[in-house]
Amino acid sequence: MKTTYAKQGDANRDWLLVDAQDKILGRLAAEIAHRLRGKHKPLYAPFMDAGDFVIVVNAEKISLTGKKLTDKIYYHHSGYPGGIKAMAAGKMLKEKPEEVLRTAVKGMLPKNTLGRAMLKKLKIYAGGDHPHEAQCPRILEL
Repeated sequence: MKTTYAKQGDANRDWLLVDAQDKILGRLAAEIAHRLRGKHKPLYAPFMDAGDFVIVVNAEKISLTGKKLTDKIYYHHSGYPGGIKAMAAGKMLKEKPEEVLRTAVKGMLPKNTLGRAMLKKLKIYAGGDHPHEAQCPRILEL
C-alpha cells in the first residue's frame, strides 16, 4: 500500500466571514486558527497550507473575560536599549482592535514560514463592513 499526499494545488480555499461581536477573544482566535491551518478539511497535512481565508468584522466589539481589560499587558520592543513598550488590553482594544485578535491568532499558528503564510490569509476589520464582497464569503457561525 502507498500513502498518497495532497499537493499544494489541490487545496480548495473558501472565504469565510466571522462576526466577532460579543465573542470571547481566546475561543474565537482558536477557531480562526483552526480554519486558517486547514485542520477541518480531510486534505489536511501539517507541512502544507490548505486553510481557508477568514474575514473578521466588528473586531472592536470583541469581549475579554475577567479583569483582562486592565490586567493583560501587550509588550513590544523597538530593538533599542530601553525600547520596550507596554499597553493594557483595554487601551489596545480602543486604539488598535485588529491587533488584539491578530496577536491571539498568531500565537496559535506555527512559528515558521508556514505560519506567517497562514496569517496573511486573515483579514480583520474593526467595523462591520469589508472590501471582500467579490469573493462571496460564506458566513461562519461560531
